[in-house]
Amino acid sequence: MAQLEVRNITKRFAGLEALKDVSLGIEKGELLGLIGPNGAGKTTLFNIISGLYLPSHGSIMFEGEDITGLKPDEICKRGICRTFQIVKPFPKMSVLRNVAVGSLLRNSSPAEAMKEAGRLLALTRLIDKKNVPAGSLTLAERKSLELTRALATNPKMLLLDEVAAGLNPAETDDIISLLRQIRKDGVTLFVVEHVMKAIMSVSDRVVVLSHGERIAEGTPSEVSKDERVIRAYLGAEYSIA
Repeated sequence: MAQLEVRNITKRFAGLEALKDVSLGIEKGELLGLIGPNGAGKTTLFNIISGLYLPSHGSIMFEGEDITGLKPDEICKRGICRTFQIVKPFPKMSVLRNVAVGSLLRNSSPAEAMKEAGRLLALTRLIDKKNVPAGSLTLAERKSLELTRALATNPKMLLLDEVAAGLNPAETDDIISLLRQIRKDGVTLFVVEHVMKAIMSVSDRVVVLSHGERIAEGTPSEVSKDERVIRAYLGAEYSIA
């Protein structure tokens, strides 16, 4: 049984079908990439899995439990946490306290939450910034803080929405290294990304959406050679001979 099963998900907004009968599965410990052009339905799918949207049809199963329709906090308590494209930390609060807020989900003791926050900031290389206001961080640092806050909930699975967007090549390399470490620590990763260097270098499999439909699935090498994917999204320069 897959850890996460997306079963025939359809989502309609008035007369628009943002997702059309999408199904996929993610195994425990896997890193699955999700790519596609703008408007393909990637973030809509994340919003349904994380409880922000109700599907018009279909269901979401996590570790054998139907979580369709649960509220975001209930889904987070079950072990699924997500990041957002536009990061919004508590700007006047210190970096350490931003992370400790997430840690309070599992730690009733504020002291223990702060301790866990410090440990995670060391992992994500933000420990030197722990006492500065989150609003003073650079974009790359805010992205790392968003990821750290998600990790603080002690997730079984992370849904990461464009964690490398807007970063320079060196910063992207740092994020790739961090994703590999998180996965090594046993967290399943489901990653939406437009930065092909990031998604193709870390994913076990890649699912491709276009106009709300799944058009391809396979290893990064297989997907990059799929003519449907090249036409719909990648372009010929991404084709691997």
